[in-house]
Amino acid sequence: MTPLIAAAPQFVQPEIWWTWLAPYLLVLGAAVVGVLVEAFVAPRARRSTQLTLALVALLGAAGWNVWLWVDQFAPTEFKAIALVNGSLMVSYFTLALQTVILVVAALALLVVADRSRGADDFAPTAAAIPGSDYEELARTKGLQQTEIYPLFLFAVGGMMLFPAAGNLLTMFIALEILSLPLYVMSGMARHRRLLSQEASLKYFLLGAFSSAFFLMGMALVYGYAGTINLWAITNGHALQVPEALVGGRPLLVMGVVMLLVGVLFKVGAVPFHQWTPDVYQGAPTSITGFMAACTKAAAFGAVIRIVVWFAPFIGLDLHEEIQVTIVIVAIASMLLGSVLGVVQHDVKRLLAYSSIAHAGFVLVAVAGVLPYDGQTFVFPMNSAVIFYLLAYGLATVGAFAVVRLVRESQGRGADAVTLGEATHLSQWAGLGRRSPFLAVAFSVFLLSFAGIPLTAGFIGKFTAFKVAVDGGLWWLAVLAVLCSAIAVFFYVRIIVLMFFVDPAADDTEPEPAREVVAVGALGATSDAPVGTPLAGEPEAGVGLRLSDELRRTSGGVTVLKGSVGSRVAIAVAMVGTLLLGVLPGPVLDLLEKTVNFLP
Repeated sequence: MTPLIAAAPQFVQPEIWWTWLAPYLLVLGAAVVGVLVEAFVAPRARRSTQLTLALVALLGAAGWNVWLWVDQFAPTEFKAIALVNGSLMVSYFTLALQTVILVVAALALLVVADRSRGADDFAPTAAAIPGSDYEELARTKGLQQTEIYPLFLFAVGGMMLFPAAGNLLTMFIALEILSLPLYVMSGMARHRRLLSQEASLKYFLLGAFSSAFFLMGMALVYGYAGTINLWAITNGHALQVPEALVGGRPLLVMGVVMLLVGVLFKVGAVPFHQWTPDVYQGAPTSITGFMAACTKAAAFGAVIRIVVWFAPFIGLDLHEEIQVTIVIVAIASMLLGSVLGVVQHDVKRLLAYSSIAHAGFVLVAVAGVLPYDGQTFVFPMNSAVIFYLLAYGLATVGAFAVVRLVRESQGRGADAVTLGEATHLSQWAGLGRRSPFLAVAFSVFLLSFAGIPLTAGFIGKFTAFKVAVDGGLWWLAVLAVLCSAIAVFFYVRIIVLMFFVDPAADDTEPEPAREVVAVGALGATSDAPVGTPLAGEPEAGVGLRLSDELRRTSGGVTVLKGSVGSRVAIAVAMVGTLLLGVLPGPVLDLLEKTVNFLP
């Protein structure tokens, strides 16, 4: 008797729409070409080639997205298009968020490329042991770290894919594509090498932990629904739940919560924020600005993707459970970020806790999403979240660009040596006199963070809190306003320092308790006595000794002029912050299309 052999399923070749995939291919393709540039282009032309390639790719992809928005979707009742068998989903929401990421990333790239007065942010050999002979040899030979550009593009490519993922597997792959380059770039700082490498290791370990949560959540959702395709779940293919799993609602809830843990880690929300202050402080400042602005935008796109798909559509209404989870995380993030930000004395750590608080403010809008009523697909938080992320991204890139230009220095006059960033708040006293442009720009960014009227931050917070009020969470909006009022204190404190506190004279004797190893491998407060040799400082060479000028007072501070690109990035960010605060109407009108969103 011939055994019956089941016929193998036929492979159906997916239809590839290259027009829609072009932005992803442009960015990721440029990253691959950047790797080849490292191998085949002469060292003297490598940096300019990499920078040009990266800028063209980012701006070209942004322009292509605008063309898709204006030309391809306008004649139709467009809501969403599935690409590559549903692996990617393109919608107005996706295009708008990707354009924000690309524009902000282009500004951040200009800051990354700044090498004015030799103040490169990146070690010539990031894998070298700080202070080793190998590192010193690389420094004396004048090696430049140009691998940063393809890593940058790979991270941006992952950020574009993350909110556009059409199934959970694609979302996980995008998560890893954007994360792995960031882990590497966080440990490439030229100054404070050990602190930078420690930050990279912390980011990697905690990131791997969050990825494990995401994978476990994906497995639980698949075990319940029988599919990881978000389009299939949305259209009811997962509604036919086997009878054995009818009582498996807790399993499903746990799976969705684990998915949220994986993406909320990238947002930096409490209690998944432990990496944020250390990584923000230890990573190269230009990379910190890029990571703070663009990663948050991509991660919030994924958060909304999960909330929109699973809460209303997965067959059992999970709106209440998901909303409670988001509300708890939002409250914890706002309170912790605002309160702990008050006691910070390091500018980068202060901005890190500010980032945590802003994650909570955005989650206020996400928590206000209304459950699906069976007739319409309207998600009012989409436009509010995108506008908030645009406002926050511009201010963040601009703020960290300013922080990068305020440097510690040793010596005076022509013999002065520029060291690492002057991040202690006392060193910012009198910045308004040293550099009025940078002080005014930084004040604009801080006022936007605080949500002061006539800035983009005010409009962003207003639209986000309004979504919560419309969703019945008026008490959450009131709490968000109170947390914003707390945060105003540490923003205004910096402005007062810059404009209303006189800088200390260069010969002012500081308190011994403020003596620090400002440069070299340590880059942290040290109890070492005066005269302790420091290793690993690229500009000052080997054997640099701690002196009175290296103490954390505003007397040993040099304000760099910055490259043309860096000044352009600061100016564009400042103008954008003010324009979005004074004339937000056109942008909000464009973003209205994102609320009619079929996942």
